Amino acid sequence: MVCIRQATIDDLLAMQACNLLCLPENYQMKYYFYHILSWPQLLYVAEDYNKKIVGYVLAKMEEESTECHGHITSLAVLRTHRKLGLATKLMTAAQKAMEDVFGAEYVSLHVRKSNRAAFNLYTQTLGYKIHDIEAKYYADGEDAYDMRKQLKGKPEGAGSAGGAKHHHHHHHHGGACCSGGGDAKGGGKGTGEAGAAAAGGGK
Repeated sequence: MVCIRQATIDDLLAMQACNLLCLPENYQMKYYFYHILSWPQLLYVAEDYNKKIVGYVLAKMEEESTECHGHITSLAVLRTHRKLGLATKLMTAAQKAMEDVFGAEYVSLHVRKSNRAAFNLYTQTLGYKIHDIEAKYYADGEDAYDMRKQLKGKPEGAGSAGGAKHHHHHHHHGGACCSGGGDAKGGGKGTGEAGAAAAGGGK
């Protein structure tokens, strides 16, 4: 049984280890700290019954642009735990917090053009659309799809959070696990594979 919960500072080393195993886009520990100190509501981990971190999502808000929006810095699930819908659950949790806590109008991410599993997850299961293509975005020269998903935005309208009054406290209860029912909407194709939406460091 794998549960999805909000990450804590104690999870950061395990998140970094998962990143190193899964993705070529890697970050210094201070970048993980920057995320959790700035946007603690937006980091989630998938934890198995042995308390091992088997996946994570690292996300942030882009507040300086005209439209308040969230950005998925990095998403990964260990190869041993793919096809369980964990990537979908991690992404959904981060997206919901962006909307409920910060009133994000949309979410952005980058994905390698060659990463079909991740591309299918984002487009077929999670409803992202290609916004642009960024040439030679990755260190090895590969292009990235710049993808976006529209959210409802604006915390006042976030009925799903149990009313706007509470939205700032909605995601602070770090210990609770979400139920692990198999809600992998996309069938077998685009569900627990979690490739990269790894942004170039610090962008």
